[in-house]
Amino acid sequence: MKFKSLLVKVLMALALVAPVAASAQAPAAQAATVEAVNKQVVVNYVSGYSVKAWKNYKVKLGAANDTGISFKHGTTLTVIGEVKYKKQTWYKIADNEWILASYTLSHKAWAKKAAAAKKAAAKAAKKAAAAKKVSKSKQTKQNKVVALAKAQVGKPYVWGATGPYSFDCSGLTSYVYSLALGKYITRTTYTQVHQGKTVAVSTATLKKGDLLFWGSKSSPYHVGIYVGGGKFVHAATPSQGVIKQSLSYYFWPSTAKRLI
Repeated sequence: MKFKSLLVKVLMALALVAPVAASAQAPAAQAATVEAVNKQVVVNYVSGYSVKAWKNYKVKLGAANDTGISFKHGTTLTVIGEVKYKKQTWYKIADNEWILASYTLSHKAWAKKAAAAKKAAAKAAKKAAAAKKVSKSKQTKQNKVVALAKAQVGKPYVWGATGPYSFDCSGLTSYVYSLALGKYITRTTYTQVHQGKTVAVSTATLKKGDLLFWGSKSSPYHVGIYVGGGKFVHAATPSQGVIKQSLSYYFWPSTAKRLI
């Protein structure tokens, strides 16, 4: 009787311990499950480049896992399987052909992106056309100023004269801008130098119609009109009159102003 009682106690003890031991074991890790799907996606990478297809989504990406197949940006693909592995979603395109889902878009998202790109292109084209129109308008104004300035070459220099038969330096510039463009630019070099936008005095940056000044940048003593090709027109001296001459390092402007 004592033996039977002892055996019952041992069996009861084992029954109590077994569930605890079983629950203490770590659950087995679940394997990634490939879900069968049937949908179309569009490759969204970089225009002109391709996305590789890999043999196995579990294997390290490299030459051994390379299928030799790639899909260009914009290619529509049919997805037959989908799986999430190491926090990345993979699409099965065919047997032993996998691509990363992050390199694709749904047809709806692709259409939305294409529409946005088309809208942006149209906006850019409109902006470029407007800039071209403005540029053409500026060129027309520049050419008018240059043509009128050149037409004064040969006329005499007279202190205080503002044309149309004779000029001093600032009288010439104010006359040309007033008659060519209907633009009042004040009368003296001291005030003209404070108008417009300051530009670098360089044949690479100067544009036709820019005013060139000599002497102090704040109160210059002379002004002329740049006419392109490294040349300018100005009412030089009483003995020279209005002339066209080339820019020279011996007589280089101290500053330039753009009024067009």
